[in-house]
Amino acid sequence: MGYPRKLTRRFRAFDNFAISFTIINIISGIFSSFGMGMNAGGPRIMVFGWIGVSVMVLFVGAAMAEIASAYPTSGALYFSAGKLAKRHKGAWSWYTGWLNFVGQVGGTAATGYAAATFIQAYISMQWSDYDPTLERTVLITAAVLFVQALANTYTVHLIAVLNRISVWWLLIGMLIIVTTLAFVPDQHQSAGFVTHYANNTGFDNAVYAGMLGLLVTSWTFTGFDGSFHMSEETVKATVNAPKGIVRAIGCSAISGLVLMLALVYAIGDYSAQAGSSAPPVRVLVDALGTGTAKLLLLIVIGAMLFCGLANMTSNTRQIFAFARDGAMPGSQLWHSVSPRTRTPVKAVWLAAACSLVLVIPGWWSHVAFTAVVSVNVVGLFLAYAVPIYLRLRLGDEFRPGPWNLGRYGRPVAAVAVAWILFSSVLFMLPHVSPITARSFNYAPIALGVVLVLATVWWFATARRRFRGPVSYGRPDEVAAMDLI
Repeated sequence: MGYPRKLTRRFRAFDNFAISFTIINIISGIFSSFGMGMNAGGPRIMVFGWIGVSVMVLFVGAAMAEIASAYPTSGALYFSAGKLAKRHKGAWSWYTGWLNFVGQVGGTAATGYAAATFIQAYISMQWSDYDPTLERTVLITAAVLFVQALANTYTVHLIAVLNRISVWWLLIGMLIIVTTLAFVPDQHQSAGFVTHYANNTGFDNAVYAGMLGLLVTSWTFTGFDGSFHMSEETVKATVNAPKGIVRAIGCSAISGLVLMLALVYAIGDYSAQAGSSAPPVRVLVDALGTGTAKLLLLIVIGAMLFCGLANMTSNTRQIFAFARDGAMPGSQLWHSVSPRTRTPVKAVWLAAACSLVLVIPGWWSHVAFTAVVSVNVVGLFLAYAVPIYLRLRLGDEFRPGPWNLGRYGRPVAAVAVAWILFSSVLFMLPHVSPITARSFNYAPIALGVVLVLATVWWFATARRRFRGPVSYGRPDEVAAMDLI
């Protein structure tokens, strides 16, 4: 791919799958957004929306996997965009990289914020006099980000081990939660409850409110580009990286549907639970009792912490690769690698700091989490769309890697791009009515600020010096530069 090696290849096929499976993280995604689903469409949207969106995401993942097989680098999306574009390679690469950056930061921030919310819910259950506040949520998020950054500072072998543990934590944890919800409650909802519709968004239009509920599934299925970003640290990356993407989406779709059904059928007093400060926690308490609910909540919190850790790992590799090509302020600093751990330590702490900045509005806004989720979903999926669109436009000129879709590559890519455009527009629209300063969805503003800055910077200086992914020379010359 034209780069000297700085990162060690310690990720096996399972490790590569594990990082995307951990970032998707069905437990974290479903529990953190279940309350929004109850209020925006209810079981009908949460269950059937999960099935529909899972299929659409599988199209996106398959199209991305084909590209990952052809261009297995840490730069992933922005690198492949630069290689697939016929003209203006630097511009395509530039905007893809910045969309990927803001989406990755949004994912790390949203997961940390969700973990902080559930940690406060657990503390409130343990000590009744504890008062969960927005300010404390932000402070706990900061502590979570600090610990995750510390873990990412050490060797990639440690991250690989933690990701292996996280896969079993998720699978065994899901099995425990589902089994408990299936057999412990005295009663469950009737079979037809999956068609129940609810709209507590404040919008009169039922279709619009239902479409907002699709955010539950879309937010869960983000970050599977993590397998792509870890390519340079994965053995046989041209095959294992694309397989990691597709397998992570497929396994998450099936296991997530089971978990979603278990939670939906455990719902009791719908209005009271949907209106509570933490709806999924209230569902667990009402169905299982406080003691059992607290034990299951520990599984959920652990899953969220693992998810945030993997998010940050992927985030730092994107920063490392983007800086390696001189596309970030202080690029020399951010793409440096620790000689002791062989990890991009400075990029790790930049990712943590940017994520914290994104959650600061949560200090005063009740809808900060939804907005950060929207930044994550829109930023990442638009970054996914660019190389897939360019591959589609390239047609038969595209040179696939060992893992490819054959003659189905172009129609799969077309469906993927169409879904991404539709969902991106939807998630930048208002989520709550009436629209006030406290309920405003600031996701378009956050995304717009990044794009405006990227545009100003591009026309001011970057277009004259940034030409897309850099090649350090011929293969033999690059091999001589390897630092490991």
